[in-house]
Amino acid sequence: MSELPEMISLIILDSSESPSLFVTHHTKYMVELPSFPSFEWEFLVIDTLKGEDLILDFDFLNHFNPSVDWRQGLFTFNSDDKDYHDPSKSFSNDLSPAKSCVALVGDSRTPSFPCSVHITLLNSHQSLLSSRDEVFKEIQDVGEDNSLSSLHLFFGNMELPPSSYHDSLEELWVEEEEPEEIETVMKVVPSVYHHYLDVFSKVKAEKLPPHQACEQHIKLEGSLPPVGVIYPLSKQESDTLRAYISDNVEKGFIRPSSSSTGAPVHFVKKKDGGLRLCVDYHKLNAFTRKKKYPVPPMNQLLTFFNGSSIFSKINLRGAYNLLRIKEGDEHLTCFRTEYGSYEYLVMPFGLSNAPSSFQNFVNDIFYDLLDIYVVVYLDEIMIFSKFEEEHVTHVSNVLARLRANKLFSKTSRCLFHISTVEYLGYVVSSEGLKMYQAKVQQILNWPPPRNLKALQSFVGFANFYRRFIKNYSKKATSLTSFLKKDSCFPLNEEALRQFH
Repeated sequence: MSELPEMISLIILDSSESPSLFVTHHTKYMVELPSFPSFEWEFLVIDTLKGEDLILDFDFLNHFNPSVDWRQGLFTFNSDDKDYHDPSKSFSNDLSPAKSCVALVGDSRTPSFPCSVHITLLNSHQSLLSSRDEVFKEIQDVGEDNSLSSLHLFFGNMELPPSSYHDSLEELWVEEEEPEEIETVMKVVPSVYHHYLDVFSKVKAEKLPPHQACEQHIKLEGSLPPVGVIYPLSKQESDTLRAYISDNVEKGFIRPSSSSTGAPVHFVKKKDGGLRLCVDYHKLNAFTRKKKYPVPPMNQLLTFFNGSSIFSKINLRGAYNLLRIKEGDEHLTCFRTEYGSYEYLVMPFGLSNAPSSFQNFVNDIFYDLLDIYVVVYLDEIMIFSKFEEEHVTHVSNVLARLRANKLFSKTSRCLFHISTVEYLGYVVSSEGLKMYQAKVQQILNWPPPRNLKALQSFVGFANFYRRFIKNYSKKATSLTSFLKKDSCFPLNEEALRQFH
């Protein structure tokens, strides 16, 4: 695969709402059609939204000039009409043949209409296409020998095939998911997005993600960090640890490790009373070269909503676990327990570069949509629009990108088509930004700080909402002067006056 001299702007022309993309690479590929000589063709490299192997453009169709039966929806490639390349002479043997493809009809540079012809090889994708649909019946009646050099055509601007395709996706999703999860998704996700239900799959989110260009690479400065001790755990903590190990080994997220380093684990209490496992990576982080990729300031992200009246919020399920550890670095994530040592294959919480790596990952996915109608802060995606009609397109584009990059959303933390939404600690609406009413009340009821730690807590909280406090810097002067370690408490009269 080689990089193109210049990026090419691309819009996928299929029956679904699809995002704008850029093509950056091209490659030569061996194409195999039933009862037709194999040949080599140069293709542009893109991420297709439905998993097709190839998209055949006008140049391809012009070169081979296949016979087309428009009434029966049939392509027939005649090997006597055009020359082809023998892949055994000019093509490497390590590339697998394509099994399905899509052809675009129209001028190759400026398509006259957004019509795509969905071509599926005979006897391929049978598991995806529903046998009850007559339009697909011929595919399943063909023998397994693939003896015909023909392709059936499905038109992207006809109602039946896209509907059947999306129905099949929905059926597959329903078969995989738990009933409780299905009920939640059906309630939360509007019907206009039901052909993206696989993006909300809990089952798929719990599978090991593939290696991608953006991964968590751990570069050490110096030698390996020292091995950490094993902390003593309570009975509840030991039971939680054993369940965590069993669950994540089954998912493929962790595996037994023989690493020469290892971090200890401990637990923190959740709001619901449960326990959350935390790996103490502070020694590893001290030896890790820090990544410079920035996480955007929250205040800056909040400036892009002006003029918007409708919002949707999508939370990514599993977040960091959607990103792989770079192959060869897994041993550095080793954690030690009474049940043995294990290492992560996906990015865990606690690594110093994890926020930067994940922000880099999601920014690369949405880079041409950022600040236009999308803002992303780690695993929180906000979509904002002026009108509902365009909002459907905007949300569809985001869901399409998530599907293409095998990212999944947590339905219980998603909101769609709302006029007021909570985001990054603020209330966002068409009227602008507001504070949570509960936070306002919390500040009003805050008792006077009696020591340095209590004052630091209050000042930090107030700083977050300083944009709503007129002349905040002047009013906080007396308070901040007490942040010095040698300050004496209680607060003096001037500081108390500013506090109130």
